[in-house]
Amino acid sequence: LGKGKYRVVLVDCGCKHNIIRSLLARNVEVLRVPWNTNLDSLEYDGLFISNGPGDPKMCEETIKQLRKAIKREKPIFGICLGHQLLALAAGANTYKLKYGHRSQNQPVREVGTNRCFVTSQNHGFAVDEASLPNNWKPLFTNLNDGTNEGMIHKSGKFFSVQFHPEATPGPVDTEFLFDEFLKMI
Repeated sequence: LGKGKYRVVLVDCGCKHNIIRSLLARNVEVLRVPWNTNLDSLEYDGLFISNGPGDPKMCEETIKQLRKAIKREKPIFGICLGHQLLALAAGANTYKLKYGHRSQNQPVREVGTNRCFVTSQNHGFAVDEASLPNNWKPLFTNLNDGTNEGMIHKSGKFFSVQFHPEATPGPVDTEFLFDEFLKMI
């Protein structure tokens, strides 16, 4: 989809269309592939892992592909289920939330700053922050219950968020994360 300076492979795990619109608005070519695609055979400048439903631990094939993608050292950005899948591929753990986060007004704080954002969320699982490997650190924290809302690799090449920066309807406070992803390329 589209034409642009960079080629982003979008791993579709149940992708919301506004993710595609958000990438295309930034002048990139988007190659949308199914969740079980062998990523080894694809050429890309950046990899994007979409949202989707369900227990992330059931997505064994996607996790396997993401483990290999991390070794390629090309920028990776994951949203929602994509965050959980990247965490599992990196060696972290996930768990089921008692009630889940389901609303357009979930407050998150960027770790190490006082910057807070209102986010849109719809998920029932979370990344166990205590299980993040040494080369990963938390990026955002949920201000309601203290759960992990994002992580970043210490190299700065891979990151993910639990919330939806492309949410439609908003809030769009964190849409700048798409720009941050493209700066990594």
